[in-house]
Amino acid sequence: MKKYYKKAFIALALLLFYSASFAQILDPVKWTFSSEKTSDSTADLKLTGKIGKGWHMYSQFIKPGGPLPTEFKFDKSKDFQLLGKVTEPKGNTEFDSAFMMKIQQFTKTATFIQKIKVLSDKKFSVKGTVNYMACSGVSCLPPKDVDIAFTLEGYKKAKAVVVLDTIPEKPKTDTTQKIKKDTTTKISATSGSNDITGKGGSLWWIFLTGFLAGLAGVITPCVFPMIPMTVSFFMRNSEKRSKARRQAIFYGISIIFIYTCIGLIISALLGPAFIAWLSTHWVPNILFFLLFLIFALSFLGMFEIVMPSWLVNKSDKQVEKGGFVGTFFMALTLVLVSFSCTAPIVGALLVQAATGQVIEPAIGMFGFSLAFALPFTLLAFFPALLAKMPKSGGWMNSVKVVLGFFILALGMKYLVVPDQVYHWNLLSRDIFLAIWIVIFSMMGFYLLGKLKLKHDSDLPHVSIFRLILSIVVFTFVIYLITGLFGSPLKSISSLLPPQETSFFMANNSNTTTGDNKSELCEKPKYSDILHFPADLKLQGYFDYAQGMACAKKMHKPVLLDFNGHACAKCKEMEAKVWSNDEVLKRLKENYLIISLFTDDRQSLPEAEWVTSTFDGKVKKTIGDKNADYQTTRYKVNANPFYVLLDNAGEILVPPRGYDLSIDNYIKFLDDGQKEFNKRNKQ
Repeated sequence: MKKYYKKAFIALALLLFYSASFAQILDPVKWTFSSEKTSDSTADLKLTGKIGKGWHMYSQFIKPGGPLPTEFKFDKSKDFQLLGKVTEPKGNTEFDSAFMMKIQQFTKTATFIQKIKVLSDKKFSVKGTVNYMACSGVSCLPPKDVDIAFTLEGYKKAKAVVVLDTIPEKPKTDTTQKIKKDTTTKISATSGSNDITGKGGSLWWIFLTGFLAGLAGVITPCVFPMIPMTVSFFMRNSEKRSKARRQAIFYGISIIFIYTCIGLIISALLGPAFIAWLSTHWVPNILFFLLFLIFALSFLGMFEIVMPSWLVNKSDKQVEKGGFVGTFFMALTLVLVSFSCTAPIVGALLVQAATGQVIEPAIGMFGFSLAFALPFTLLAFFPALLAKMPKSGGWMNSVKVVLGFFILALGMKYLVVPDQVYHWNLLSRDIFLAIWIVIFSMMGFYLLGKLKLKHDSDLPHVSIFRLILSIVVFTFVIYLITGLFGSPLKSISSLLPPQETSFFMANNSNTTTGDNKSELCEKPKYSDILHFPADLKLQGYFDYAQGMACAKKMHKPVLLDFNGHACAKCKEMEAKVWSNDEVLKRLKENYLIISLFTDDRQSLPEAEWVTSTFDGKVKKTIGDKNADYQTTRYKVNANPFYVLLDNAGEILVPPRGYDLSIDNYIKFLDDGQKEFNKRNKQ
């Protein structure tokens, strides 16, 4: 038995090691930083990117309409002064069919140089970031930030350090820049090209993030209903302790294997279109709602869910042969049922895989599935203990009933998405909140013993725990009631229908355009079905061409907002970032907003259909057209995605995605405004 555990542990360790090692091999760009003294008071900072075979990186100087250029930023310091701008090698100029222009790019190795004047007599550091975009002949990776780190001696205390692998430089024509056999200090990059999570990111950080997301995924409503099935399946082998434990270990490994494979297959082969279909189409959403409803009614005691007899009999036969096929089937069932709920959690990893990254999503998915499998494995590992627990006794049934109320409430969200995407207008915010208020009120009364269901035992008194839990539930109910009178309910806004569907907001005449008088050039197309958050009172357009035409007339920069009805993070950004007074002021006064919904199912007139240059398919709906534009123009298909443009449609500053930092978003808007003003002065 110990031997079996040892083999299982080694298999998991090798899988993680192999994934991490393989990731290092396929990193498209690896950065190293070195410094060279050119005089007592000056130095060259060398930033070298070693680019993998088949990949290329772009120049700092890209014409408008092209890909994002490589950009270097250095933190301000009293210890040094930048002399001029970063210089770069010649590179290759080639025609890029994706952008329809000639673009300077680098392959194999590219060394950039920033000259500085040393102002300190003590040892000091130079820090900053390099933002770059790596592409292959097939796809482009999203822009990445890599930390820049140098350590230099002050000009009065410099010591010569010989480094054998110093990158040779061409002789300079300027007499002040002659090559000297002087001091050279080489420092390895603190963050390589695998930094997909921003500053300080790494493969281990990706793994940790995925692991934490996996723990969160366990508490989603798709996963909880699978717990009794898991228990009942392994309790059948509780008498044979060794067999149950072997199956438990195999069960966990199967979850990890299946979940990782399914995620990568969906991303790499089916792509983001399938994920969008799964998230927004009415068929899977209605099926998911019905599934949740069935599980909720079962937990409330209406009936008991059992696996089909033929399936149980087939699994029993496999158990006689060792039971691993049946165990694998249980793991597959768990993954398939839960994937619809957990897909949004790992959506960023899946999108990266669909845009060309494979290893980083593999590491993230492995971390996610490992954490996701742990509770089920532990639960399956000790089925004998569960079997010895009393089958009656109010606490066990009470847990199931409370969970049933919770599943019923969260299952409602699957009706919200298709209602918004297809504009059925059947489930308003008021109706949704009213249903939730009733559900959670009934949960509160149940906890207090005022509501008794079929399988409940008598409750002679209310325990302190149930009392505290009921207080929490009724507090939440009062919080929900405020939403009926216009409260934005920011903490749960991503689960609710938009606020403009509320009867309260619909009768507020000042919520449609932000002011009594519209400041737009003309009525926005699709404004009868698409809206900005009602409580923010924003104005803007939902069609790119119409919005850009108005921006030129108003002489305003544009905030291009790639959004989605099913995008929970988009709603969260609007509720927690856009609602900030300083952010909202800038959005209203400084920018014209064009919000492009990438999942809307509204059909377009045939004259507005477009044929994609990305996949060759004809885009016939608002969402498909906008999603195709985002993918072909910006090589990104994740939402939310914010782009600041000038009146010619040229990018002002690097785009950004989901980030709840208000200060960062204010800086993003201010930098865009400054760049817009700068271009108009030229």
